[in-house]
Amino acid sequence: MSYENLAGRTAVVTGAASGIGQAIAVQLAANGARVALLARRGERLDALAGKIRADGGQALEVVADVTDDASVERAAASVHEAYGTVDLVVNAAGVMLPNPVDDGRIDEWRRMLDTNVTGVLRVIRAFTGDLVTAAGEGRSADLVNISSIGAHVTFPAYAVYGATKAAVTYISQSLRSEFGPRDVRVTNIEPGLTDTELGTHLGSAEMSRQLDELFGALGGLAPEEVADVVAYAASRARHVNLRQIVVLPTRQA
Repeated sequence: MSYENLAGRTAVVTGAASGIGQAIAVQLAANGARVALLARRGERLDALAGKIRADGGQALEVVADVTDDASVERAAASVHEAYGTVDLVVNAAGVMLPNPVDDGRIDEWRRMLDTNVTGVLRVIRAFTGDLVTAAGEGRSADLVNISSIGAHVTFPAYAVYGATKAAVTYISQSLRSEFGPRDVRVTNIEPGLTDTELGTHLGSAEMSRQLDELFGALGGLAPEEVADVVAYAASRARHVNLRQIVVLPTRQA
């Protein structure tokens, strides 16, 4: 779908190497935005940037790890050097490592917290000045955080993952009181069951089987369908903030 108001925007998308982040980057570029692609896997970013350019869009590949302060700072500097001020930031990087809490997987807890929560905050810190500047110049300025329906719907073995997404939802809600008075919109998007590579990170065959059964029973969203929601929200008139969007497969309660 085409959204004319995205033309000329300058966007940063984290987690752009796959899944929802990749689909968002493609959607924004197809609608005329310049898109900085941030992720750890450089070869995937190169391939994605090449595809976007081949389709007539503008893309900048920036290898970055949102769990590393210096890496995010270097990425921001690279984006600023190439594109100047950013007016659309999408936090789509995330990791899902479900296990029962009594397994005691502190390594997984730390990874999810550092990626899904502190990683989001690092990116917000790096580009808040850009968003405030863009809004002050009368342009649309958007922070879009990809959370999850798991932020407020519980699933066995997903307690820590759900907690990280609840934190993203709460951070988004709280930031509206800080950013809204400066005309920066904050949108929190909570997808339900979505077909991404997160499902391949599951630690046991039993959890993989359970997820497969869910897809079989409920169907699932394609990443492109979530990306369309992001593009729609960011293309509204600048005084309209779609603050909270839950997007689910129709069969998912």
